[in-house]
Amino acid sequence: MVVIENMLSAEEVALYRQVLKELPWQDGKSTAMGMAASVKQNNQADPTDKRVKQLSNEVLARIGSTPKLVSAALPQRIFPPVFNRYQQSETYGFHVDAAVMRIPNSPDVLRSDVSMTLFFSDPDEYEGGELVVATEFGEQKVKLPAGSAVVYPSSSLHKVTAVTKGERLAAITWMQSMVADISLRKTLFDLDQTIQMLIAKQQTDREELDNLHNVYHNLIRQFASV
Repeated sequence: MVVIENMLSAEEVALYRQVLKELPWQDGKSTAMGMAASVKQNNQADPTDKRVKQLSNEVLARIGSTPKLVSAALPQRIFPPVFNRYQQSETYGFHVDAAVMRIPNSPDVLRSDVSMTLFFSDPDEYEGGELVVATEFGEQKVKLPAGSAVVYPSSSLHKVTAVTKGERLAAITWMQSMVADISLRKTLFDLDQTIQMLIAKQQTDREELDNLHNVYHNLIRQFASV
């Protein structure tokens, strides 16, 4: 799990929320597959609405321009972001995301390697509504400030707890990574973040940084499926 802080500014969040407030919403069960439909109780913005398509494209562009997110996911294909809303008593029980997803209005499919939730509501605006991800270290609860996001393996069992007060707005998407192996992807992310930290400190010899860059990109070359 990787947290992306301030993926959107407060001003950008306000603009998204204004548009979302005016949109038509649908029963979230309509997009759930298999067993997930039986535990899904929320609403989703109509993906055919041109305003939703515009917001979705803006999130896609932001994903591509957020270095930490790109480093964590190494995305090859991205599912058009879906906007969801949880109100009183709505929840999404434990489920696992579909392994293969068809991209809307396209013959293409993607393998879901990485899931992302981008929050549009601040934690003090609603009670409950935590994203809970089951990991090898136990259940991890996530409830981030508006404008921040979290990415985690799509293979993880996860849920959204019931909202008991207020309203929770978020966008979700799934990515097919150039590196399918979770452990290898994490190692590459750790290596890249270490390189970025050394660059920021400006205390490491340029030749040493070049050597680390060489190792990183050669590993990408060796293991990436493109």
